[in-house]
Amino acid sequence: AKLVVHARGGWAEALRRSRRALAEFHVEGLPTNLPLLRALAARPEMASQQLHTRWLEAALPELLLASKSIADCARSTGATGQNHSKPAADAPTHAIVAPMPARLVQLSVAEGDEVPAGAELAVLEAMKMEHVLAAPHAGRVTRLLAVPGGYLGQGQPLLVLEPIAGEAHVRADAAAAHDPGHIRADLQRVLDRHARTLDAARPEAMARRHAQGSRSARENVADLCDEGSFIEYGALAIAAQTRRRDMDDLIANTPADGMVTGIGGVNGAIFGPEAARTVVMAYDATVLAGTQGMRNHAKTDRMLGLALEQQLPLVLFAEGGGGRPGDTDAAVVAGLHVPTFAAYARLSGQVPVVGIVHGRCFAGNAALVGCSDVIIATRASNLGMGGPAMIEGGGLGVFAPEDIGPSEVQHGNGVIDVLVDDEPQAVAAARHYLSFFQGRLKDWIAPDPRALRQVVPENRLRVYDTRKAMEGLADQGSLLPLRTGFGIGIHTALARIEGRPVGLLANNPLHLGGAIDAPAADKAARFMQLCNAHGLPIVSLVDTPGFMVGPEVEKTAQVRHVSRMFVTAAALRVPCFSVVLRKGYGLGAMGMTAGSFHAPLFTVAWPTGEFGGMGLEGYVRLGFRKELAAAPEGPERDALFAKLLARQYAHGEAMNMATTLEIDAVIDPADTRAWLARGLAGARVAAGGRRFVDAW
Repeated sequence: AKLVVHARGGWAEALRRSRRALAEFHVEGLPTNLPLLRALAARPEMASQQLHTRWLEAALPELLLASKSIADCARSTGATGQNHSKPAADAPTHAIVAPMPARLVQLSVAEGDEVPAGAELAVLEAMKMEHVLAAPHAGRVTRLLAVPGGYLGQGQPLLVLEPIAGEAHVRADAAAAHDPGHIRADLQRVLDRHARTLDAARPEAMARRHAQGSRSARENVADLCDEGSFIEYGALAIAAQTRRRDMDDLIANTPADGMVTGIGGVNGAIFGPEAARTVVMAYDATVLAGTQGMRNHAKTDRMLGLALEQQLPLVLFAEGGGGRPGDTDAAVVAGLHVPTFAAYARLSGQVPVVGIVHGRCFAGNAALVGCSDVIIATRASNLGMGGPAMIEGGGLGVFAPEDIGPSEVQHGNGVIDVLVDDEPQAVAAARHYLSFFQGRLKDWIAPDPRALRQVVPENRLRVYDTRKAMEGLADQGSLLPLRTGFGIGIHTALARIEGRPVGLLANNPLHLGGAIDAPAADKAARFMQLCNAHGLPIVSLVDTPGFMVGPEVEKTAQVRHVSRMFVTAAALRVPCFSVVLRKGYGLGAMGMTAGSFHAPLFTVAWPTGEFGGMGLEGYVRLGFRKELAAAPEGPERDALFAKLLARQYAHGEAMNMATTLEIDAVIDPADTRAWLARGLAGARVAAGGRRFVDAW
């Protein structure tokens, strides 16, 4: 078919006439392009003339779909077309017209009806979707101009709605439909289904859990997240076991497939809603022992992807028994293709990742939590790469779950970073940890800086606790010690100085006189990685005679372990500040100051500082061997040794080091916080490439 239209009123009038002509024209007995022309005339680009030479090619798929719908509507009216609505040459005054080419499904009013503004007048169907035509104003229906079942062109009148003064009477059923408190049946079905996922739907399981002194997964999530902030993902999941269990059983006993996942706010009242956003995942030990099923793996993968994409911190409550063998709804042999573990590990160094362990955490659950920045665990926890069944299956003996990786073992060997009494304390520790990566605090309370003057004893041979220095530098209540049971030769903690988050590390003179052994070096290196990954400046408090030496020490691979401190420090992108409290000897002191006294932004010493390229006693015995050998053995040789040693101590005192510019200053201990605050205010974190935090 070809259509030629002339109009004096310009393009808009010509297009209107063409639409009317296409709606009136019928060809029977053979297919034509009339439906395509009708669809083309109805396109908004035709009215606006926003066309170009490639437009038809781009729009053709949509035009063909629309033409098919138009043709289907035309056929549904019958060959004679007796049900086809007759177009009017000109729409009557107050006519209600079709806003698009469509089929008239129903007329919802009759002649003489009075309707309010917004009332339903008719239902149109276009592209297989129904569109309600609403009254633009209150009025009375005076004429019906279309027949249900017929096809309407765009702009074709359906009825005449004469305006009336005031508002027309509103039908009772219409008023009920707009009641905001009304719950429709489809919504009620969803609400009922969600209710079955909650703790209240499983009172017996919750009673057993509480009898053990433990909280539910949902209770832990609610405690961690700010009230009303948690949005749950995947709540309606069930175990993939429909081939062996009925649906009602799975809904009742495997809610959320044993894992609560979502995004919530943590510390939002302090840092604001944007900084508070956190991905939270909690295995539910009351559902199939917290095992990892097919669907909770899928939920985990979804949340890990969001955490990486949106750069959100992640908290994992990891209680559970690892992989689940009972899922039957997928053709899986071993399941070793799942991306969960790689995706979790990929977050390392990209966002803060916290693992929380309470109760039994074995196999796959343990593998995930082991990739976390920090592991917070309760004293009632057991953490291991294999549970009792796996150990027995490997022919390694029969053990109770409580025998495998108890908290006292895992805290002492460095697996657990923060050991707490119970789940509420674990959640509090997680909130505290996350706060260091959420921003600076505007308000803080400073300790009395003068107390730092008394930390180091006047007797240079007397040991002391460097944690007192850490407490004296940190804002009150901000200190969070990490890995306190492991590598006790070095203390590590997160803290704040004038509201700014920092990482603190300090030698421990109470252990080996402050000498750095392999566990302490590992602990310090990983802590530097943690601070570096998340942009925290490092403050190092130095009091060490050097790296630990001796035949027994070398059996621990000391050379490799202590060298981790150098290679880690060499890659730091965060500023480092060093304060020598007393001893600063040899390579150990250099390891504590990022590899060199001139590597930090500043290296200062307290008046008690003493320095040397190695331990001074060894230096004298080695450097003055001939002089000592020449002196008679006994009091005379001892006196010479004491004289030479005193000379070296005088040579290596702090003020002499500052005179030769090997350190930047000797300061009053009471001024240390002020020095650090000024240094932090001007420090910058350099951009870096791929970062991660070593699992060890």
